[in-house]
Amino acid sequence: MDMVQRACVLGLVLTALAAIGCSAAGEPAAEAPAVTAPAAVTTARLTAADAEPGQWMSHGRTYGEQRFSPLDQITTETVGTLGLAWFADLETRRGQEATPLVVDGVLYVSTAWSRVKAYDAATGTPLWTYDPEVPGEWAVNACCDVVNRGVAVWDGKVFVGSFDGRLIALDAATGRELWDVNTIDRTKPYTITGAPRVVKGKVLIGNGGAEFGVRGYISAYDAETGTLAWRFYTVPDNPAGGFESPALEMAAKTWSGEWWRLGGGGTVWDSMAYDPELDLLYVGVGNGSPWNHLIRSEGKGDNLFLASIVALDPDDGSYVWHYQTSPGETWDHTATQHMIVADLRFDGAARRVVMQAPKNGFFYVLDAKTGQLISAEKFTDISWATHVDMKTGRPVETPDARFYKTGRPFASLQNPNGAHTWHPMSFSPDTGLVYIPVHRGNYTFTHDAAFTPSPLTTNLGIRRIGAPADPGARAAAAQATLASVGGRLIAWDPVRQREVWSVEREGAANGGALSTAGGLVFQGTGTGELVALNARTGTRLWSARTQTGVIAAPISYMVDAVQYVAITVGTGGSWAMSGAQANAKGNSLPNISRLLVYALKGTAELPPAGPRPARPLAPPAATAAPATVARGEAEYRTYCGRCHGPEGANFGILPDLRYSATLQSSEAWAAVVLKGLMKANGMASFAPVLDANEAEAIRAYVIAQAHGARQGSN
Repeated sequence: MDMVQRACVLGLVLTALAAIGCSAAGEPAAEAPAVTAPAAVTTARLTAADAEPGQWMSHGRTYGEQRFSPLDQITTETVGTLGLAWFADLETRRGQEATPLVVDGVLYVSTAWSRVKAYDAATGTPLWTYDPEVPGEWAVNACCDVVNRGVAVWDGKVFVGSFDGRLIALDAATGRELWDVNTIDRTKPYTITGAPRVVKGKVLIGNGGAEFGVRGYISAYDAETGTLAWRFYTVPDNPAGGFESPALEMAAKTWSGEWWRLGGGGTVWDSMAYDPELDLLYVGVGNGSPWNHLIRSEGKGDNLFLASIVALDPDDGSYVWHYQTSPGETWDHTATQHMIVADLRFDGAARRVVMQAPKNGFFYVLDAKTGQLISAEKFTDISWATHVDMKTGRPVETPDARFYKTGRPFASLQNPNGAHTWHPMSFSPDTGLVYIPVHRGNYTFTHDAAFTPSPLTTNLGIRRIGAPADPGARAAAAQATLASVGGRLIAWDPVRQREVWSVEREGAANGGALSTAGGLVFQGTGTGELVALNARTGTRLWSARTQTGVIAAPISYMVDAVQYVAITVGTGGSWAMSGAQANAKGNSLPNISRLLVYALKGTAELPPAGPRPARPLAPPAATAAPATVARGEAEYRTYCGRCHGPEGANFGILPDLRYSATLQSSEAWAAVVLKGLMKANGMASFAPVLDANEAEAIRAYVIAQAHGARQGSN
């Protein structure tokens, strides 16, 4: 049965059942709609998502983004027979972070470079592919890879945000482009990596780019026409020009200096949730631009709405309430992490809440209607604050945290990926637990007194500290950093605010979580596994090798009475982009981008992966003067290290420049670095910021690093 036949048959069955007032199980019908066309998703259907447990119609399955599947064919007793049902190779070899959607037997998924694919969800038969043709050179604006976290579906359409800042509507049946609207100022380094959501006929999309110097906002577009309906800015602009809303006039009182010159930041680059009962939209707001509070706002003020959960009216985007998790943030403490709307019981009484575990390491439970803080406790060890004052709702910071005030480096227990970043968590109403992928990795924040903004790179106001010159000290520092890096999956009780169980992971970069009514929690790992755990105890019950690292989150759906678990796999994202052994720990497998789909008694097999090919280190002679190498190191750290690794080596997904053939020739090197020879692959020309001598100095530095690595391997 093909996709069209399946949709038509399902529509006829549902129509007949609704007519006689029964469901397929013989129970009274739950107003399940008759399905007559692909992706026939509506407000009523999404609001009643639990009436169709076999679907996964929105990013978190429900509007409240709980990422819990009510399906129970795959259980703690049957999961041992889970096997691969089908798989699909994805043509991009960058990070894969998307959550697939499944509607009426069709699976829709986005890939790196914002491409979109549709498959028959039962057989894996490809239905269509769409490529927005993002210009390769736009990748220079990526802080964290050219990833895409998913699509939205609504009324026969599939929506995707393109990496270069467009919102695109596709025909769900054919993949044909229906409309394409620009959502950004194209002279600014904006990107889109997050998944859109659709609420009440409006497509919601944010953007990224705060590390580079932009002003954040979330926009709503009419799903039928692509017309802009409203826009909510998260940071006030220059007060001399007035304010777009009373909320921004209020926010401006918490800023100082000329913050607007570098945008201020506050991008809404990932999380959103909607509560149809309260008719409130919740958005998570990101870090400041620059990170350094002293440079951004003279070290003064809370800087609303940075690092905040903001509740908006979805009809017009007007402000309702906010809660700021890190006032005056200066550590890349975004609050863009996954949010969950749920009903919890406190002292015997039910309460509607919003839950979040942002980068700063506290687990927040807020009243969904008012934003009142209910509780906040540390879900991991942190060093920037001791606790949250429940009277004020503010964190109590440690004396060393504000490095620009103390004049001393601040050794944080979290690097800029935080204690938990975009990798989705999951809430099980059966266990009452939230399952959180947790990161661990040290980082030193140091004030950059000589900071000057520059294009084509991040503008953080944080001084990059190089490795020690002495080889022994360098090796010891690298080992200490490596030892600090790790990850966990924890089960968190949001009512008692305590950890119930945890499972260690080798590295920090692992996938998001899915919980199910079968008593299971699924998670992919950076070491190349999909794992099923007992949701109550954390006991490992099943695993399958994925041949590559996993950073995305799984879903579960049902077609023709068969329950499936699906996940996109492929190494990449921020950990791989920043390179070095510590960041790649537990996540160093090559990227084999695929969509993997499992079912009970599945018999499909992946092709053999084969060993990673050996490559000789054969750099040209190191003839440059030490001063030239030192100059090259400074330029490399400014413009190259964030993608190719801090020591000239990337252990993730981009070329390790120490092995590059272009090292052999100044002309070949310049053709790539200055003339944009590889721009289609994501390597933009750096001629606007580097001259020929600077480019050659960078080459000299990489050559020196290659010789050092070769000597170290002997």
